Amino acid sequence: MAAAYSLSSLSTFNLQFSSQSSLIKLPGSSSKLILQIRRSHVISAVISETPPSTSPAKPTTLPIRKIPGEYGLPLIGAWRDRQDYFYNQGRDEFFRSRIQKHSSTVFRTNMPPGPFISFNPNVVALLDGRSFPALFDTDKVEKKDLFTGTYMPSVDLTGGYRMLSYLDPSEPNHAKLKKLMFYLLSHRREHVIPEFHVSYSELFENLESELATKGSASLNAANEQAAFNFLARSFYGASPNDSGLGSDGPKLINKWVLFQLHPLLKLGLPRPVEDGILHTFSLPAFLVKKDYRRLYDFFYQSSSPILDHAETLGISRDEACHNLLFTTCFNSFGGMKIFFPIMLKWVSRAGAKLHHELAKEIRSAGGGTAVTMAAMEKMPLMKSVVYESLRIEPPVSSQYGKAKRDFVIESHDAAFQIKEGDMLYGYQPFATKDSRIFDRADEFVPDRFVGEEGEEMLKHVLWSNGPESGAPSVNNKQCAGKDFVVLAARLLLVELFRRYDSFDIEVAASPLGAAVTVTSLKRASF
Repeated sequence: MAAAYSLSSLSTFNLQFSSQSSLIKLPGSSSKLILQIRRSHVISAVISETPPSTSPAKPTTLPIRKIPGEYGLPLIGAWRDRQDYFYNQGRDEFFRSRIQKHSSTVFRTNMPPGPFISFNPNVVALLDGRSFPALFDTDKVEKKDLFTGTYMPSVDLTGGYRMLSYLDPSEPNHAKLKKLMFYLLSHRREHVIPEFHVSYSELFENLESELATKGSASLNAANEQAAFNFLARSFYGASPNDSGLGSDGPKLINKWVLFQLHPLLKLGLPRPVEDGILHTFSLPAFLVKKDYRRLYDFFYQSSSPILDHAETLGISRDEACHNLLFTTCFNSFGGMKIFFPIMLKWVSRAGAKLHHELAKEIRSAGGGTAVTMAAMEKMPLMKSVVYESLRIEPPVSSQYGKAKRDFVIESHDAAFQIKEGDMLYGYQPFATKDSRIFDRADEFVPDRFVGEEGEEMLKHVLWSNGPESGAPSVNNKQCAGKDFVVLAARLLLVELFRRYDSFDIEVAASPLGAAVTVTSLKRASF
């Protein structure tokens, strides 16, 4: 995405979107990059080629401890850990049991998929909120080809190019491509809110119709269609239904993503098939080539102004188009596909009291007019609910980084010597539910981030490959669309509670996120 967005290679730009106006202002140059939604009602983006300065690490005051854990015999150890991870224990218990065994939130283990997809699955796991942020420090860790972990899907799935998500900030193309993604996010910014309203009004109308005829309605498929339509309309000014794609976009994307992520997913297939094939061998890219081509053709035909801009950055139109497709379909669409059902699951479980409070706040601040940035800034509970959902069940659960040099990493209780070349792995739900950082860490607390003290805790919300209080830049790997994802989630809650007083759902397990069935929608009564 999560989400994880005309510059010459030496120029800078500053974009500001005021909550008081929909105008896009393009001042002159500036000296750093910021892309944040702040209490000042302004979203800004500033890009610089100058890397951030780093200060020498302070000596640790904690006892130095040898990193516990073991990798086992070659091949066998990785296979055994994979069985525990997927089948014998499950993901959370896999980590929890090893924390208990080693009396440490930092330890050595193997991460799936292992052989014969990944031949070096050895990692140092970081499972607390203090050690986890080391994964964001590009002075200490390298991010090259680590987006999906200890393996990298074939570039045949992405037109023969390594996508931005797989590039380390030290690579020349990283800055060019990230600038392109910032341009994508900004050049039609004024269309985001109205196009979201159109696309998700269609979703709610379809859900109401299905509820009336069947008594229940599947949210996931409807959400995927709405998300893809919204992204195409807002980013590119294109309607998929008026193109050769029709309504096939989400289906094609899901198939293409499966070919990249199947080594990491538990799909519910018979174990010999799922583990013996999908977790052991990579599916050949040619099987999805025609589907991918349909997506590519749609993006190429719809993105001429963005491709023109890419050429000014020194990126070919072909490479730019593949990256636009990846960013829109894998990162942005994938984030909305996973996170929207997750957020609604937690909001639904919180019950009618929260629903009433959200409806009251949203309708009072909105005043019955069109949704604006300024109005949303007057909805502290709504904003907190979005952040709390991102904290308690982040849409991106795993982060990786390879140590560039020797350094010391600290958990709450000890320090550990990391060696150059060590692969570091962080399981984010454990870091963001760290009881040494958050009170009632395992509970969904809707107003957790309300007020100054609450906002101070946003630095511990880490879903975007960086702290929520941080800013994506060409020099880091924080998601270019971090604030776009937050904005889209806010818009979903605003649209939902402007229209309904309350809702009920049923939730089932899903390989990605949650499978949600809507069982009732109570129309607005005040």
